Amino acid sequence: MRAAIYGAGAMGTVLGAYITKNGGSIDLISRNREHIAALRSVGAHIVGEAEFTVPVKAYLPEVMEGKYDVILLMTKQRHNAEILKFLSPYLAEDGVVCTTQNGLPEPLVGEIVGKERCCGCAVSWGATFLGKGSARLTTRTDALEFALGTIYGNCNRLEDVRNLLSLMGKVTVEENFVGARWSKLTINCAFSGISALTGLTFGQICDNKYARKVAQAVLKECFDMAKVCGIRPAKVQGHNVERILGYRGPFTKWLSYMIIPLAMKKHRDIISGMYCDLAAGRLCEIDFINGAALAYAKKKGADGPLNSIICNGVHEIERGERTISPKNLELFKNLV
Repeated sequence: MRAAIYGAGAMGTVLGAYITKNGGSIDLISRNREHIAALRSVGAHIVGEAEFTVPVKAYLPEVMEGKYDVILLMTKQRHNAEILKFLSPYLAEDGVVCTTQNGLPEPLVGEIVGKERCCGCAVSWGATFLGKGSARLTTRTDALEFALGTIYGNCNRLEDVRNLLSLMGKVTVEENFVGARWSKLTINCAFSGISALTGLTFGQICDNKYARKVAQAVLKECFDMAKVCGIRPAKVQGHNVERILGYRGPFTKWLSYMIIPLAMKKHRDIISGMYCDLAAGRLCEIDFINGAALAYAKKKGADGPLNSIICNGVHEIERGERTISPKNLELFKNLV
């Protein structure tokens, strides 16, 4: 089987390093020339919750050749249509594109490459790009998990994808894959969205009493939108996140608030990739995370005022009208 990671940034570098270290064969592909040069000369250097360096196969897109049976799509979503059209000639007839991207990317992927050639993966860990062959794993190694599945029913090579990902962590083939996507999206809307606005890590959001209160309210809003949309959120790492983090009355609201730091304990060091993009002066994925949840819910007549605040605040940062700061929590003061 021939496999590739397209978009070997933070997450792709860590995943590719683990797969290679544990006996798998995979090509790491990125447009970042300095990064590819370092990967080819020194190897993938992983720090943080894991510390190792491993030789990897790394290439620029322009030197790709032949056909791949599995392509793990790990880029940001902003240019998916363009990227998928580029990748299509390199995908075997019975091959599959597995998107590990955040949000709800499968419909566009399936539309371009074919429904039977598309699957998705909700990733329950994080990483930060350090540049020139190096990435930091920001999730504890006992929490490296993947929820794999398809929204279309049948998918080529799903077992091959599962075997590949299992070289890094636990893989669950999720029958309720839309629910798995929504569970991950819910956590991203709350923690990644607030992280992008404030510059806080997930752990710092938990430690800041008001930031945690806002995150709790965003989680509840996403669970409410799921209910309107007829989506049943799937378990995350074996836990019913809606039951644990959602609430219906004063006691369960208090309990949810107290549990949030425990639920995020293994992910405290994660900082949103959207924050990293904003800090570097780039546009981020807010429209594909909080914006995607809003767009999906609005089709069913649901509203999400807290997610709207996050989207609008982040867009103001992108336009240079607002700075990244914990002071941005004041945006929620009339609602939370």
